Amino acid sequence: MPHDHEAASAHTHAHGLHHHHIDPSAGDARIAWAIAVNMLLTLAQVVGGLLSGSLALIADALHNFSDAVALIIAFGARRIARRPADARMSYGYGRAEVIAALINYTTLIVLALYLVYEGIMRFLDPQPIDGWLVVWIAALALVIDLVTAALTWPMAKTSMNIRAAFLHNLADALGSVAVIVAGSAVIWFGWTWVDPLVTLMIAAYIMWHVRAEIGAAIGVLMLGTPPGHDPEAVAREIETVEGVQSLHHLHLWSLQENTAALSAHLVIAPGAWDQADAIKTRVKALLEERHDIAHVTLEMECAAHACSHPQRIGSA
Repeated sequence: MPHDHEAASAHTHAHGLHHHHIDPSAGDARIAWAIAVNMLLTLAQVVGGLLSGSLALIADALHNFSDAVALIIAFGARRIARRPADARMSYGYGRAEVIAALINYTTLIVLALYLVYEGIMRFLDPQPIDGWLVVWIAALALVIDLVTAALTWPMAKTSMNIRAAFLHNLADALGSVAVIVAGSAVIWFGWTWVDPLVTLMIAAYIMWHVRAEIGAAIGVLMLGTPPGHDPEAVAREIETVEGVQSLHHLHLWSLQENTAALSAHLVIAPGAWDQADAIKTRVKALLEERHDIAHVTLEMECAAHACSHPQRIGSA
């Protein structure tokens, strides 16, 4: 019985649909500038936090430093991901960006837990704070955060890796606003307790942000179904193609963030085996046009010799 293990030749075209928004070298330059300004800002915030005694300012500096590191990791992963497929990595290196995103989110979890610990300890042992220095440094941080967000926004639309860094910068901007509020409370009312409170709020926001984003990275690495795709619905739609009797052993997963792949056993209706190639072509066209799935592998089975008691989704 014939078998087909071909991948659709349109894979390159589909991949290009998701990455036409900005020239790679121009994107690299944007990330490099974002890294530079964030490292300088982190240094200024740490010095300012130590001189002023503000834990909230140091907390914001640590979060900002994590963003700079995230951008460095993203930069390296972005370059690795461009490598073409080879004998060692037959699917290519695109998942390097997903791995980088997971690393960044994991370090943010550790950072948030550390900030919670430090915030609680500062509540128990309050320290004097120079409110004006806190406000000025935080205001500078807010400007840099907004500049960094503007640099990364064009790439954030389609890259999980860069989107993580972009959203982190927005979180930093909110953190800087919160630090300005804390410094102002010290200046006007002498409320030093606002500083550790803001620290805990920054930690909570980081954890909320990670919870909202980390699932997508884990899903890709675990070969999960791409967002927006329902395997059963896709299977039923394939079965509407003329000449298809049924479908089983369906696998639908993410090769990388923006590239879905599908493999399945396709049972050809009785009397239609001589049209098997044409049926396969129609199924692949449907998957690419309706579901943006261009990497497709179909194993053809005639109705008389199809698998007995097959599993609909996945394989035993």
